[in-house]
Amino acid sequence: MRYLPLTDTDREDMLARIGVPSVDALFSDVPAGKLLTEPLDLPRAKGELEVERIMGRMAAKNVAATSVPFFVGAGAYKHHVPATVDHLIQRSEFLTSYTPYQPEIAQGTLQYLFEFQTQVAALTGMEVANASMYDGSTGTAEAVLMAHRVTKRRKAVLSGGLHPHYTQVVETLSEMASDEVVALPADVSASEDILSQIDDSVSCVVVQSPDVFGNLRDLAPIAEKAHAHGALLIAVFTEVVSLGAVTPPGAQGADIVVGEGQSIGNALNFGGPYVGLFAAKSKYVRQMPGRLCGETVDADGQRGFVLTLSTREQHIRRDKATSNICTNSGLCVLAFTIHMTLLGQAGLSRLAEVNHANAVKLADALAGVKGVKVLNETFFNEFTIRLPKPAAAVVEALAEKGVLGGVPASRLMPGAGLDDLLIVANTEINTDDDRAAFVAALGEVLA
Repeated sequence: MRYLPLTDTDREDMLARIGVPSVDALFSDVPAGKLLTEPLDLPRAKGELEVERIMGRMAAKNVAATSVPFFVGAGAYKHHVPATVDHLIQRSEFLTSYTPYQPEIAQGTLQYLFEFQTQVAALTGMEVANASMYDGSTGTAEAVLMAHRVTKRRKAVLSGGLHPHYTQVVETLSEMASDEVVALPADVSASEDILSQIDDSVSCVVVQSPDVFGNLRDLAPIAEKAHAHGALLIAVFTEVVSLGAVTPPGAQGADIVVGEGQSIGNALNFGGPYVGLFAAKSKYVRQMPGRLCGETVDADGQRGFVLTLSTREQHIRRDKATSNICTNSGLCVLAFTIHMTLLGQAGLSRLAEVNHANAVKLADALAGVKGVKVLNETFFNEFTIRLPKPAAAVVEALAEKGVLGGVPASRLMPGAGLDDLLIVANTEINTDDDRAAFVAALGEVLA
């Protein structure tokens, strides 16, 4: 009982106070198939040295992204992060700071958040950006709730090209809020008739570009139809580097822009923590979730930074809060800001050009493999191919040959009839030798 100081009586008192009969009742909403029926298959107790060895053997079963040719994307991308970024964020004044509960005292934190917001607004072509979200998926769900507040409607239409994980997060949050979600079927060719779904009952339309299959989407016609019916267009992206090459969503009529910023400054990190980007038209600023930092002058006329808007219940009356979501981990935001500052506008554009050129090279090479068909007409650094065999099995076979070849669409969309589709990403880290190894290995697997 060394680490379990509560007694049975303590537990009974707590259960009685909250009105449930047992601890198991606290988990009644979790599907039975998701609950463990017995302890994990791990040793009950070991010393530190033994634990290190066990964990080391387990970790060795993974194939590290840096150890083989790597073409995995679908929402999380392997990019080069300059050593300067890690060096700076590990300075003690950054590494130990969390979130500014006495904000005006933390001028350094507020300044880099302000710079981050400025960068995000410029990237997305929007008028105002907040100090970040947890990640792209939670940001998308918050954008839908924000659109409901603005329009006083409760129905969202989600494109079939939206990342399925993002769709699931929106659906989960909407279910708890009793909102209506119309999620269109998976749209591999970006040919869905989303315009027919927009009427006077719709609060917002959510469209991703590049979408989960890599297709670039023209947002302008969707924005026009949405606005004609009093709805908002929420534009989503999972690959922020694409904004160095494509027309920003704000210039295409988006009202709210949300996305994943992991590609800039942040490593894959086994799926997180990442950094959600959130921007909107300034007229909607008071309905934005999270926090916004602003620039001002102090009593002596010196430049300073403040929290301009704090719409969480921890800052204001709960019934006035737009959301209870926090800003992202400050270190992820700082890493993004440093990397983006190092790149600058010209550097980001060049990075985007290299990404696109590499992807085109790979698509052309894969198209020459017997039985392989590239499905995209336009794409940035990610595209989808159709294989003559189930993609999941092909990916496993490629891994055995030392190539991580992409994400099977069936992994993201099980049961959607997309078993032969493979989503492939190619960034600046991939060399001609990497691409040649991929093409050769795929040819052998499909032979």
